[in-house]
Amino acid sequence: MEGNTKRKIILWSIWILVIPASLLLVYNFFPPVVNDPWNLVGYTLFFVSMSLMPMNINGASTFLVQWVTVALFLKYGVFIEIVVSQLAMLIVLYRSRTQEAQSLRIPFNSLMFFGVSLIAGLTYMAIGGEINSLNLMHVVVFGLIFQVVSVLVNQIIFYLYDSINGNKGKFFSVDAIWDFVLMIVIFPYAIALYMFESYIGVVALLLLGIPFLTMTVVMKMYNNSEQINMDLKKAGVIGHQLADRLEASEIFDLFIVEVAKLFKVEYAYIIDYRDGFQQFMRIYENGQLESRNIPSVSYEKGTAGRVILTGESFIYNEKRDWENLATGNLPIDTESIMATPIARNNKTEGVLVLASKKKYAFAKHQLKILDILSTYFAVSIEKAGYMQKVIAKSERCGLTRLYNYRYLDESLEKHIQEIKEGKLEQLSLIMMDIDHFKSINDQYGHQSGNDILVQLADILREEIAAEGMVARYGGEEFVVLLRNYSKELAMLLAEKLRKRIETHEFLIETDLANERQQQIIHITMSIGVSSAPEDSDEGMSLIRNADRALYIGAKQAGRNKVAAYSK
Repeated sequence: MEGNTKRKIILWSIWILVIPASLLLVYNFFPPVVNDPWNLVGYTLFFVSMSLMPMNINGASTFLVQWVTVALFLKYGVFIEIVVSQLAMLIVLYRSRTQEAQSLRIPFNSLMFFGVSLIAGLTYMAIGGEINSLNLMHVVVFGLIFQVVSVLVNQIIFYLYDSINGNKGKFFSVDAIWDFVLMIVIFPYAIALYMFESYIGVVALLLLGIPFLTMTVVMKMYNNSEQINMDLKKAGVIGHQLADRLEASEIFDLFIVEVAKLFKVEYAYIIDYRDGFQQFMRIYENGQLESRNIPSVSYEKGTAGRVILTGESFIYNEKRDWENLATGNLPIDTESIMATPIARNNKTEGVLVLASKKKYAFAKHQLKILDILSTYFAVSIEKAGYMQKVIAKSERCGLTRLYNYRYLDESLEKHIQEIKEGKLEQLSLIMMDIDHFKSINDQYGHQSGNDILVQLADILREEIAAEGMVARYGGEEFVVLLRNYSKELAMLLAEKLRKRIETHEFLIETDLANERQQQIIHITMSIGVSSAPEDSDEGMSLIRNADRALYIGAKQAGRNKVAAYSK
């Protein structure tokens, strides 16, 4: 911010010292001769009209004012061309909004336009060019030199300015090449306009100007349609990328990053609407995802609240359009906002908000594309939810909700591979078996046995928590997988589990009595422990070793014991 202030002071100081005095000198040395003021007014009006109609070429706004610039210079000389170019410059700056402040752009562009006009004009006259000449050969040759010098000086100034600001790039960039191509294409129109107007007067401006304006409008419409098609293609690519993701968190991150890039915004937010409140699910600011928390706000507050209340999308072109709705959660330099509902089954479940530092940053067609993207997002999230349920069913035991044997086997192999690759130092496996479980089923019924399994699973989940993975191996057998646990630590944890299970009161309802009644029973468990790579560097061997310790070291030694595998 301090650097910008310094640049403003320097640029405005140079502008004040250079522009007023230079304009006065140019007027004195090259006074304009205006015999036909209405023609000059006509030229100026066309100049302004062309300045109001930018075209997007190679991703940048381009203003086709060169044809009028050349004709204006050939007719009235350098002073009039400078003055009208300064007017066009202000219009162009208004139309082509960028992130850079206008207080910086105005003095720089004014100096640049002045320098281009003056150098090109002086070059024209230095090589023998005459103002208001009707010699066609003279006009074409010297006029072309004037135009080439204008474009060349413009590129040099931009190149030097970017170099000073540390953004040095190629001199003959794609944009520079496009400028030269447009110059060649438009130059004949400029000569035709000048010559035609010189012979028949202001009517020439209508005869040539109106068709050119019409052509420009048609080209702009075509250009806009091409831009829409490009945006739709990009939206389709994003949709395919979302469809490939199965994790909701991945979909959230991919969606907000890609949408922010597509619409070239500094800020993007995914807001969840639930239980009467808005909750910020994802925050993307200045090119990166942010993890900060934003307090929840009531559902009807802010710009997102308006979307929730109406179910419609909105574009706000500048801060004064939405500041009365502000909740204070958007950055202070926000200007334009585009917001759309995220709906599923015709019900708004969230809001996507894009925000830019620039005024008038969004076009109407972008709102439609954002609606399409939001639909892709909602569908992908819903699909991910279904897939996670399917995966959970395939990976978990239906009774205890612990991981099943299939998941345990895959996970064990991954961990063993990590040990072999040096990514994991130790891995311990605890295998547990309920003592005399068959007699429990025979005495109280199989449903009572299931009740015990469910309660036991809850205890294991609580005790292990994030320390490891718990799985039901089969029947009354359970396995705990512990990353970076030595055999000694695993033995201590296994003993803790054994003691808690031994003292826990399991509540069951007997199935085999005449009347169903609740009853408290106690169970014990025999436990075996093995570790990798100490005992084995193969997954199935690790399970067999723990199973051997369980039966030989615990079951055969009297049950309700913890035993470690030993070679």
